Amino acid sequence: MADLTFEQAVSTIVGMKDEIVRALGETFVMVGLSTTIAVIFGTLLGVWLFVTSNRQLHYNKPVNFLLDNLVNLMRAFPFVILMIAMIPATRAIVGSTIGPIAASLVLSVSGLFYFARLVEQNLREVPKGVIETAMGASPLAIVRKVLLNEARAGMVSSITVLAIGLLSYSAAAGMIGGGGLGDLAIRYGYYRYQTEVIIFIVAILVLLVILIQSTGNALARKLDKR
Repeated sequence: MADLTFEQAVSTIVGMKDEIVRALGETFVMVGLSTTIAVIFGTLLGVWLFVTSNRQLHYNKPVNFLLDNLVNLMRAFPFVILMIAMIPATRAIVGSTIGPIAASLVLSVSGLFYFARLVEQNLREVPKGVIETAMGASPLAIVRKVLLNEARAGMVSSITVLAIGLLSYSAAAGMIGGGGLGDLAIRYGYYRYQTEVIIFIVAILVLLVILIQSTGNALARKLDKR
């Protein structure tokens, strides 16, 4: 890179525009699919964690203990090791261990346990008085119309944090065939010593993070009733 002129670096990037667009699309698939799955199942797990905890709707100490430790265990797994450990399951479910869809499965598993903890924390911030005023309703109604409704601004912020985290993980997924921008940075920036490619991809990732964070902040402010 030190011997390259700015024009040469730009020429290299322009020459790779088709691959960059394809890699960007793969990254969108990985982050979009995994975020959606993680939010759905992570919300269910987070609610379950909350309602089975002490002094809550369905207090159940053994169940809460198991769920709490399962979440801690899965959150402690390094992402790359999790990808390797899930190769048999990924092959059985997706039919392949490479590509953005296969990587999305592992990203979803990693993300849902992380998001479950965020959901639990968001629900704990709901004032007890609000919950007590709805105690005549069914537990499902309390969860859906009171807890999740009151915690919606925090939930949006948590989804924002999750999406940015999965964007970072998607870049790491490129190391073992996940595709996307991370794969492009490794193949060209690392193995071919094209530092300008790494710099450009990092710039794209930074812009994506800024866009996700700004959108999440704006939506959270709009939903915050305080």
